[in-house]
Amino acid sequence: MLWQIIVVGGHTRSIGKTQLVCDLIAAFANENWIAGKITQYGHGVCAQNGENCDCAPDEHVCAISWEKSASETDSGRFLAAGARHSFWLRTKQGYLAEGMPLLRKALHELEGATEQGEQGRVILESNTLLQFLKPSLYLMVLDPFKADFKESARLQMDRASAFVLRQPWHAADSVVAWAGLPLQLLRGKPQFLQREGEPLPQGLLEQVQGIIHDEKGIGM
Repeated sequence: MLWQIIVVGGHTRSIGKTQLVCDLIAAFANENWIAGKITQYGHGVCAQNGENCDCAPDEHVCAISWEKSASETDSGRFLAAGARHSFWLRTKQGYLAEGMPLLRKALHELEGATEQGEQGRVILESNTLLQFLKPSLYLMVLDPFKADFKESARLQMDRASAFVLRQPWHAADSVVAWAGLPLQLLRGKPQFLQREGEPLPQGLLEQVQGIIHDEKGIGM
């Protein structure tokens, strides 16, 4: 089965990546989304429970859990927005490759519940996932008011299909702190201003709609 995969990333924490995933699920509610959040924990933290542990480096490096009901967790919010299924994939820092078989296995298990000929649509919140697959669409959320720019986001900036801005560029002084970034990439790719709490911009809706209609998807 072929899967259309949309990935939502961002340059730092708390800039509305989860909210953007929810907005897209709700805007295209008839697409029967499978939604997921991918988290990498720091060294010495177990992927099974997110707590400090003394397990060996190759033990408990990844875990996946399916959300059962809508809740305030990120994966629960995906269900509340209208996703058909929602999961949370957790790995130790640097072990995302070991988590990919879990992701593929989970999608393959869902194929049996998918109607014949139906396109599988997946939307994921992650930056580092782009090391292992080429999504149909990669949206990067940027907030020029926040100076922190994670290295994982820096490395994937050139792969962004479009940028979703939480604030307009001209209003932010902290953009100066992004010195050394290839900001010229921003001028050559679509940009959409969506402050948190605002509706999705029409141009972004049209871009996602075009992917849904035209992209054939990839094999997992």
